[in-house]
Amino acid sequence: MLVLVAPGQGAQTPGFLTPWLDLPGAEERLRAWSAAIDLDLVHFGTKADADEIRDTAVAQPLLVASALLSARLLFATTGDAVGVVGAVAGHSVGELAATALAGVVSDDVAMTLVRTRGLAMAEAATVTETGMAALLGGDYEVSVAHLEKLGLTPANVNGAGQIVAAGTLEQLAALAENKPEGVRRVVPLKVAGAFHTRHMAPAVATLEAAARSVETADPAVPYISNRDGQAVSDGPDVLRRLIGQVANPVRWDLCMETFQARGVTDLIELCPGGTLTGLAKRALPGVRTLAIKTPDDLDAARALIAEHSSTAE
Repeated sequence: MLVLVAPGQGAQTPGFLTPWLDLPGAEERLRAWSAAIDLDLVHFGTKADADEIRDTAVAQPLLVASALLSARLLFATTGDAVGVVGAVAGHSVGELAATALAGVVSDDVAMTLVRTRGLAMAEAATVTETGMAALLGGDYEVSVAHLEKLGLTPANVNGAGQIVAAGTLEQLAALAENKPEGVRRVVPLKVAGAFHTRHMAPAVATLEAAARSVETADPAVPYISNRDGQAVSDGPDVLRRLIGQVANPVRWDLCMETFQARGVTDLIELCPGGTLTGLAKRALPGVRTLAIKTPDDLDAARALIAEHSSTAE
C-alpha cells in the first residue's frame, strides 16, 4: 500500500520553491493562490529569509501550497489517486493539504482555510508568551506524566521516541531545569507559540466561523486523522477534526500505527519532504520512503506510483 503524506510547520527553508517555478504551470498556480489569499507565495517561497517564512501566517499557507503543487504534478486530480494511493495524511497544517488530496475540499478552499488558520494562530500566540520544545529520548508514559505535572501539553506525539511539549515560557523553563527521567535533552523550537494546546482556542473559534460556508465531500481516498490515527470517511467530520486539531495534540504516532495496520509498503512525503520520512524510517522499518524536496525527485515518485498503479489494475 502506498501512503501520501504532507509535512507540517518547520519543514520550510529559504528559497525551497525556486526550482519548482521552472515547471510548466507551477508559477501560474502559485500566483493564482497568492491573489486569492492576499499573500505572495512566490516571493516567500523564493526570496524571503528564514525569519520571514517562520512567521506562522506565512509558513502555513506556504507549506500547504508546496504540498499541493508537488501532489498535482503526480496526480492531476483526486480521481487519479483513487485505487493507487491507499491513504493520505498530513502532519498538523499538512492535514489541510491531505484534505484536498482526499477530495474533501478543493485546493482553492484548502488554501483559503490555511490562510485563515495561519492568521488566527499567529494572533492567538500573541495573547500569552508561549512556545514549544522537543524532548529527545525517554519513555512516552513517563514523559507525558511529567509534562502534565508541569502544566505542559504533549502537543506533538510523533512516534519514534519524539514528543514536542508546549506551554508558557515559564513552564518550558521549568522543563529545561527538570527533565523527565530518561530524556537526554530538551530543545527549544523556533516557533511563535504553543500550537495544538488550549492556548490556540481563539483560533478554533475563528476557523469554525470560516468553515460554516465550506462544502465538503466524503473522502475519495482514505483519510487518516491526526486526532486519533483513525480513517475518517465522513467529509463534515474531517472538517470538524481539522478545526479542533488546532487546539489539540497531533498524534502522528497513531497515524503511523494505522499505516502499518493497513499494510503500508511505500510512503511518499510531499514537498518540502524530509521530516516525516525520517520518522517513518525509524517507526516503520521495511517501508520504502521517498521525500520530495525538489522537482528532481518527481521521476522517482512517479516510478513508485507506477508500481502501485499496475497492482491496482
